[in-house]
Amino acid sequence: MTNLLLVGHGRMGQLVERLAESHGCRVMGVVTELSPKDALASHDFGAVDVAVDFSVAGAVKPNLTAMAARGWNVVIGTTGWQAEAEACKAIADKAGIGVLAAANFSIGVHIFREVVEEAARRFAGIADVGAWIHESHHSAKKDAPSGTALLLKNAMEHGGYTRAIDVSSTRAGSIPGTHEVGFDAPTETVTLVHEVRDRAVFAHGALEAAKWLKGKRGWFSMSDMFAK
Repeated sequence: MTNLLLVGHGRMGQLVERLAESHGCRVMGVVTELSPKDALASHDFGAVDVAVDFSVAGAVKPNLTAMAARGWNVVIGTTGWQAEAEACKAIADKAGIGVLAAANFSIGVHIFREVVEEAARRFAGIADVGAWIHESHHSAKKDAPSGTALLLKNAMEHGGYTRAIDVSSTRAGSIPGTHEVGFDAPTETVTLVHEVRDRAVFAHGALEAAKWLKGKRGWFSMSDMFAK
């Protein structure tokens, strides 16, 4: 059994709580914006193995600082905090905890990323091929472009595609998440699409990440989790 502390109780936090038991996890407590300000620093939640943070971008660094001080490993699912990434890595390293940070916990997305990187590698050498990324999410999602779109852009660049990549976003309705990557030549277009039909896929992935992270030390990504 993996004992979890949930940080943030919006759509994702509630899904993680609802599905925790089916993944062999126990929720020891929930911290929200309405909790006492020192809850992460001093409240007794029992034996926490991993904290799962689906809060807001501005809270990631202070949350991590408090949780690292208590020796808890942390899964970070919040997006939009990447400017603080190096500082957060230093906090985790100093405390000797394990952190797994991901913009997207869908297994399919990480396979999709590998496909996109390989496509970019093959198109990189063809001078007249342009590329784009378009992502669509629900109207309440604050960061744009999404963390997943940036992950895909990084994968394309890692694959050797050095020309400009147009990145655009749509925020409307209740769209769970769609990412489209395209390569356009004068006479043909290749389009790759990943579409989420149920947001529960992210909660399932976050819970598996928490189980995997239990007892580990270091800074990890979903790629590390899936590595053979």
